[in-house]
Amino acid sequence: MNTPLRQATPPLADHEIPKTSALEGLRVLDIATFVAAPFCGTILADFGAEVIKVEQPGGGDSLRQFGTATECGDSLVWLSEARNKKAITLDLRKPEGVALFRQLVEKSDVVLENFRPGTLEKWGIGFEALREINPGLVMLRISAYGQTGPKRGEPGFARIAHAFAGLSWLAGEADGPPVVPGSTSMADYVSGMWGAIGVLTALRAREKTGKGQFIDLGLYESVFRLLDEIAPAYAKFGTVRERMGADTVNVVPHSHYRTRTGEWVALACTNDKMFLRLADVMGSPELAREFQTSAIRVANRQYINTVVSTWMGKHSLTEVLEKTRAGEVPCAQIYSIKEIFEDEQYKARGNLLHVHDLRAGDLVVPAPLPRLSETPPTFRHAGRALGADNESVYGGLLGLSSEEVRAASARGVI
Repeated sequence: MNTPLRQATPPLADHEIPKTSALEGLRVLDIATFVAAPFCGTILADFGAEVIKVEQPGGGDSLRQFGTATECGDSLVWLSEARNKKAITLDLRKPEGVALFRQLVEKSDVVLENFRPGTLEKWGIGFEALREINPGLVMLRISAYGQTGPKRGEPGFARIAHAFAGLSWLAGEADGPPVVPGSTSMADYVSGMWGAIGVLTALRAREKTGKGQFIDLGLYESVFRLLDEIAPAYAKFGTVRERMGADTVNVVPHSHYRTRTGEWVALACTNDKMFLRLADVMGSPELAREFQTSAIRVANRQYINTVVSTWMGKHSLTEVLEKTRAGEVPCAQIYSIKEIFEDEQYKARGNLLHVHDLRAGDLVVPAPLPRLSETPPTFRHAGRALGADNESVYGGLLGLSSEEVRAASARGVI
């Protein structure tokens, strides 16, 4: 049912390709759009899966035009997040397109989709229909609110997920409005990560049962699952956590402070031992005796924050970092992307991958994660041009002749 991968394209980065990729032989059809489900495909592709990106003929995935444009016509987001994927076009709304898709599904392991619930069923390619031709198929289904419930058919993006999940309510100053919690696309990326966990878990189960299954994931669920104790705290005590700016609900000092030279740093004192160290660093060991426990410090939040803020304001960034490092107190400068590019830790870990793309030239993209000692992830190429792999996939995988591929393209099927 599943055919092995062909030899991978040589990498464009100066990194050694492992002899065996962790997911070599796994074939994935990515028919999703934007980031959420496609990011799952990016993760799988980084580890050697053959991920075939399926796009609408003519325009392709809207992600190609989302973000900063480049000279090749595709955005930087596309070049980075469609990495390592083959690119084909196929109109799933046409019967001939559906027929070709069913042939691809028969030879694949995984399908990634994020259409509104019911859309694929309307086209005759829902999970139940596809599992008839491939009983081992694993399908990831990501939508705004999941496949069930009263809101199942409503549209949504990451910003909506942040709001509905309760994250936006927590983001911002106590006396200010809710703000964007960091990246506006966070729910998309987190959903892609949850999706990868689901796909790999389902594939592991298939090894035991021989049966595929679908993974049902709502964007908001991916975010809600990360919000520590807000659910049990409300259920047990009726606690509604409010916005606290940079502070943390149950520990102090655990916030952001400004140095004498104007930079901001993040400080994390998560327990009593850590506060004892900080008190020594600040030259005020009596603070640790007076405010021995987290509960006492939380009750005196404003005073503790004022003391720490005053100390920070008397020292330069270099002094703060040197003193906290010597005292083993977790503290770091709050970076912009400028500082990230200059930092030696990022360089030592290879977190910024310098590659050359034949269409867009020199690029710097986030390196793939996580690191595996024996079968590490790799970067083989940036996001491909629309339909770049039509000939190789339809010809090499499905056996269509060049004339048949051209004819299907002329009819708008691919």
